[in-house]
Amino acid sequence: MSRRVIWGAVAMALVATGCSGGDGEASPTPGRTTTLTPSTEPPPSTTSPKPSTPSTPTASSGPGKAAKVVVAGTVATGLEVPWGLAFLPDKSALVAERDSAKVKRIVGGQVSEVGTVPDVDPSSEGGLLGLAVDPKFATRPYVYAYYSTGDDNRIARFTWRNNQITEPRVIFEGIPMSAVHNGGRIKFGPDGFLYVGTGDGRERENAQNDNTLGGKILRITGDGQPAPGNPRAGSPVFSKGHRNVQGLAFGGNQLYAAEFGQDEWDELNAIKAGANYGWPAAEGIESLDGMTNPIAQWTVDVASPSGIAFAQGNIFMAGLRGERLWAIPVDNAGRRTGEPVAYLTNQLGRLRTVETAPDGSLWLTTSNTDGRADPRDGDDRILRLTVTQG
Repeated sequence: MSRRVIWGAVAMALVATGCSGGDGEASPTPGRTTTLTPSTEPPPSTTSPKPSTPSTPTASSGPGKAAKVVVAGTVATGLEVPWGLAFLPDKSALVAERDSAKVKRIVGGQVSEVGTVPDVDPSSEGGLLGLAVDPKFATRPYVYAYYSTGDDNRIARFTWRNNQITEPRVIFEGIPMSAVHNGGRIKFGPDGFLYVGTGDGRERENAQNDNTLGGKILRITGDGQPAPGNPRAGSPVFSKGHRNVQGLAFGGNQLYAAEFGQDEWDELNAIKAGANYGWPAAEGIESLDGMTNPIAQWTVDVASPSGIAFAQGNIFMAGLRGERLWAIPVDNAGRRTGEPVAYLTNQLGRLRTVETAPDGSLWLTTSNTDGRADPRDGDDRILRLTVTQG
């Protein structure tokens, strides 16, 4: 039997449990965008559980300064809940549609279907989620997909042949699955290993349990084995204490992760091997012994982050309920170097995924067809943004 969950019922359950999930807000009518100026939203807190005082970012170049972001055009329209986004070596893009389980390819603005991932069973937040392309594609022409079944979340590897995904092979399984908190982002690191963001599956104790895969960031090989050099030999777990990781990005060798909070604070974390990020004992900055604070936190109404990407000295973070794109200045050592700035606030609705394209631009997806917003003409869409230091 399908485990698809009718959103109205899930919303009631989330209210009952006090879980924000980062969703549930209707989207306002968008405006036209060209060059984007920073919003007047207060920057997130970094030193206490209180929002910091609003500041006016400068437009000069250098670390910690506001970026200049320009909407260069629309890449594609008419997509259904685009979630995963990855680029092939020929610079074309693959996009995962969460609920249809279809993978689509974008070449020169033209969208075509290249395959369907089998056994996907979408729920409120589950379905076909993250995509990744093997960094050794010339000799390993593989595409990886993270998805939900009726029993778990898992990763399958496909062979790219004749412009289609073929020969599905499950390489990793057993990640907790539920209507919400499924994680789903996958990203190859500079070390050649696959990093996997999971959710706690609505069982918050999973995040601290070293014997479960929920509430973790995992590090595995392209064959699905625990990567060598992990904190515990033979274990895929790289870090723990996460509630619901839906954003992964590297700035140099430094991994950053965005995750949904419960009721108060969403987080951007700088990930270190073996570190504990606190959930469920901590939500946001709590400074608890043995646990690592986020480098930035936001109230859930201005963030509810999903995908993140690194470009021009900033982590760019897409917000669902927050309906904006945050730019957070960082260095390659996991330090924040300036105040975050919001762009596109209340202009395009829910924003799900942002990825750095081969030409250095950002591709940004909306998520207005996911049952939690009113779709507009052309939704869901992918926009191309250019980013320069101001």
